[in-house]
Amino acid sequence: MKKLSFIDATLRDGSHAIKHQLTVSNIENYCIEMDSVGMDTIVVGHGNGLGASSLQVGLSLLSDYEMIHTARKYLERTKLGVYMIPGFGTIHDDLEPAINAGIDVVKIGCHCTEADTTRQHIEFARNANKEVYGVLMMYHMASINKLLEEVQKMESYGAKGVILMDSAGASTMEMVKKTVATLSENVNIEIGFHPHNNLGLAVANAYTAIQEGATIIDGTVKGFGAGAGNCQLEALIAVLEKNGYATNVDLYKLLDVNDNIMPQISNCIGGLDSLSIVSGMSGVFSAFKIPVLKAAKQFDVDPRDIFNELGRRKAVGGQEDMIIEIAEQLSNPLGSNEDDLTYQIGSLL
Repeated sequence: MKKLSFIDATLRDGSHAIKHQLTVSNIENYCIEMDSVGMDTIVVGHGNGLGASSLQVGLSLLSDYEMIHTARKYLERTKLGVYMIPGFGTIHDDLEPAINAGIDVVKIGCHCTEADTTRQHIEFARNANKEVYGVLMMYHMASINKLLEEVQKMESYGAKGVILMDSAGASTMEMVKKTVATLSENVNIEIGFHPHNNLGLAVANAYTAIQEGATIIDGTVKGFGAGAGNCQLEALIAVLEKNGYATNVDLYKLLDVNDNIMPQISNCIGGLDSLSIVSGMSGVFSAFKIPVLKAAKQFDVDPRDIFNELGRRKAVGGQEDMIIEIAEQLSNPLGSNEDDLTYQIGSLL
């Protein structure tokens, strides 16, 4: 049985759920308690990664450096990681300073058909002797053959593994089974999976991925994350241990973090509400939930209609301006007046 690794994205993906307002004490208290739990890596930062703090996708309370520096002080047994999407961040301004600040692991993400955009970043981090993973976001939007091609590209760039990100929570167990099995059989690097819970299947999908050869699961404590949240790590660990898998995670300590530390970060930990379900059905990026709700209220339209239209247009992260356009069009189906379109992206985030 292959060794399983767990990447904890609570202080990164969870940032979406609280509009990127993690505090120094949040990070300190979390890292102090999690360092002895047995996670392989804890990733910190803005929900969209290094360099992403902006009006378009949300301003962080803390800078990337402040978050990295704070976590680094309290992680001795656990590796410290960052996430980066080329276009939000750059090598010179964001990745290199993060490496100099002492991070151990780098995850470089892109849309599932655009692995070419990650080459320089993966190679830079590898040349800096860091553990590097590629991430293919919104993986449900590409065929299995196309995903295999993109994974092989990242493998050639030097990635230790590639993580499929179910950014919209659109996966079924059958989708996961076919995709992960094919990739695991045809590449020589590790395959990972990052599930979202929009259809209530995050833990089941993570377990299915492991059964089909995935060795990395990227999740969060309490399922904290964008939209309906992520794979709840403590639930997955319990399922794995119940079925005889060795996880090297102290489940009781992880449950204590759930009970004692997570309420300090937020009393509202996502959940499977009706809009999250529609988001998953539509195959739309989970982090669109908050701006969709605000646009729906402003233009007095049904947010479910916005999600369905976003799905029809195959919207991806970074296209938040489309939310406003669609809401305005739904409110005035006979035609739109650009002079009335006064909302700016930043007001929705």
